[in-house]
Amino acid sequence: MRIEQNYSLEKHNTFHLPVKTRWFMEYETEEELQRILHDEYFQECLSLHIGGGSNLLFINDYNGIIIHSRIKGISISAETDEYVSLRVGAAEIWDDVVAYAVSKGWGGIENLSLIPGEAGAAAIQNIGAYGMEIKDVIESVEAYNQLTFEKRTFTNSDCEYGYRNSYFKNEHHDPHIITYITLRLSKNPGFSVNYGNLKEELTKYPEVTLETIREAVITIRRQKLPDPEVLGNAGSFFMNPIITAEHFEKLKKQFPEIPSYPASEGKIKVPAGWLIEQCGFKGKNHGSVGVYEKQALVLVNLGDARGDEIALVAESIRTAVKDRFGIELCLRLNMSDNENRFFRNRNVYGQS
Repeated sequence: MRIEQNYSLEKHNTFHLPVKTRWFMEYETEEELQRILHDEYFQECLSLHIGGGSNLLFINDYNGIIIHSRIKGISISAETDEYVSLRVGAAEIWDDVVAYAVSKGWGGIENLSLIPGEAGAAAIQNIGAYGMEIKDVIESVEAYNQLTFEKRTFTNSDCEYGYRNSYFKNEHHDPHIITYITLRLSKNPGFSVNYGNLKEELTKYPEVTLETIREAVITIRRQKLPDPEVLGNAGSFFMNPIITAEHFEKLKKQFPEIPSYPASEGKIKVPAGWLIEQCGFKGKNHGSVGVYEKQALVLVNLGDARGDEIALVAESIRTAVKDRFGIELCLRLNMSDNENRFFRNRNVYGQS
């Protein structure tokens, strides 16, 4: 177990903000995690469990305990002629898991290539891209209750998955720390390739395979999104809003070119990037904070931005979209602010 005081979190958040935490604890086994959870000092302190920091914005220094998992490993827990179940440690880099599955010829997560973060966070966020979501392959999730210290294995239905949402993000539930996830992957996969630019990109390849789908997704993501190692960012800052069909029809009359995708019955999904671009933010800089020129969903650290500056730009975007379209943009990432000054409706707890 690793325990450090006044620890820099600059390498633990992809915005590369130079914030610190009073205490940093890192565990490598479930037994070490239990020791942390049972510690009386830990129980009295403000705490936050993080992953790779690709879905997290620190507004300021963290006056508490940051916990990070080092539980890794990929193993087969069950196998048939048609499927394989992979038990994956929560600290495994998500894209490494995708690469491993594709190399074995197991399908179900290839469209989720190059999404940053760790496997445990992927299950919490219900990551998705190009017509796939991780909920479609999650078989079970192993997690520890931070209040009762009990371990529970969640089934897929227990996880209450929704669009970029899950049981683990619901503030009305006890906070949990994920240690392992199990994925059910297909040995004879069907491909999901009809999603817009993915379908177009695949025409450049001689055939559609797991490998070419992964290559195409990686190519598209690299064209659209900045490398966080070069330009600090947390990927898409906002979720695509889902509105009523009635609301959409009213907008359609005023903005005939507004794009849309079907959601649940009576609901329509509208691209948040388009809404933000229509409000004039795309490619614009606000001090040390920029709205990425190739994708308006992405806020970037141009060098020395502070967390509160990024939060204020995000709030300006939300206000502008609300005023023009009557749509509330929701955050995709978790925000940590000891003083609770920004985005009072956010979920502070979570891995990322």
